Amino acid sequence: MEASTILLQSLYPEESNHLVDPTDFTKEGNMLLAAEQLDTPIGCVGYVHHPDYAEVKRLFVSQEFRGQGVARVLMSELHSRALDARHTLVRLETGIHQPEAMSLFESLGYNIRPPFGDYVDDPLSVFMEKKLS
Repeated sequence: MEASTILLQSLYPEESNHLVDPTDFTKEGNMLLAAEQLDTPIGCVGYVHHPDYAEVKRLFVSQEFRGQGVARVLMSELHSRALDARHTLVRLETGIHQPEAMSLFESLGYNIRPPFGDYVDDPLSVFMEKKLS
């Protein structure tokens, strides 16, 4: 998770970084998944529970494992677990300097939407959502 923080801090100013503390994933209703290869973490994704939706946070895959479908597998498992937890709507915030992430989310059926929750309009942010079924 430290590598994702370093990457995001290199891409965006502090006011445009909407990181959750890793301990937030231990709170009731929240979840963090990890992908490993030979007991070495290579990626992660989590969600934060909200009353009407789950918010995707911290999708990250180590540079050497990108392009191999790890993020797609992590998102598939996140969607499955969100449905198991009775979430039918998943939302996220990503940034304009992450075109690969935006392409992935669009290919997974996410649509652009206005800011949600406590987010405000930010020219560096892109807000997306997907209905799960």
